[in-house]
Amino acid sequence: MSAQTPTQTKSGTTSKAGRNLPAAIGVGLVLGAVLIVGLFFLPWLLVVFAALAAAVGTWEVVQGINHKRDMGIPMIPAVGVALVMPFFAYVGGGQWLIFAVVASMILLMFWRLTGPKDGMIMSVMGSIFAVSWVPFMIALALLLFREPHGAGAIFLILVMAIGNDTWGYIAGVLWGKHPMAPRISPKKTWEGFAGSMFGSMAVGLIASLVMPTVPWWFGILLAVVLVITATTGDLAESMVKREIGIKDMSNILPGHGGVMDRLDSIVFCLAIGSVMFTLFNGIL
Repeated sequence: MSAQTPTQTKSGTTSKAGRNLPAAIGVGLVLGAVLIVGLFFLPWLLVVFAALAAAVGTWEVVQGINHKRDMGIPMIPAVGVALVMPFFAYVGGGQWLIFAVVASMILLMFWRLTGPKDGMIMSVMGSIFAVSWVPFMIALALLLFREPHGAGAIFLILVMAIGNDTWGYIAGVLWGKHPMAPRISPKKTWEGFAGSMFGSMAVGLIASLVMPTVPWWFGILLAVVLVITATTGDLAESMVKREIGIKDMSNILPGHGGVMDRLDSIVFCLAIGSVMFTLFNGIL
């Protein structure tokens, strides 16, 4: 995203957002409003929103892989697991999340054992990949959300993830010349990456002045880690989409494409950011 021109997607073609900008802005505002209300006023709204995002994102991943690669990933249990895993994390914490992960793997393998023998290994591995990518990473963020200052921490992670794309986009458009991974995402450049890094570090420093629970050094450290994480997540989804030969995960969000087209880097940032806050909890 950091290397895109204003009217091009990562693959270099005209973006849906560019063709339907009012719809894209409207959807973005609605999603942002739901996040803010859920984070700071109605916690269960956020949990339900996260569970739905996990379920739809998993559906997109599974249907994309099955349609293009015919891996036979069982849709019903995969989406069901994605829907309940965030609830387990929020209600029961880490122990319940571990139980949910183990139970999910057993369910997916048992479900596949009742099907055809051919392709069984690839089907199980694909199921584990889909569940690990979307619902598990979102569930990790809900573990952080349970903590006393969890809402502010999640908000900071989201701001940094979105800011990473914004600063990278600006730097990529103005100065982008050297592609990072031309075979995966031709429009992403090292100049855009540098813009993301400096912009996110500035956001982290400002956040440390606004949030008394975040020291200045942690704000900068978090920014560095999340820029690397967001870039990795962005490239990972681009790699998956190129592998299965699709441009967008779905058309469910007007002007945006699919849920995973918006969550590509965010889910990685939520997971790694939550781990960072947990690791440094004793000294923050």
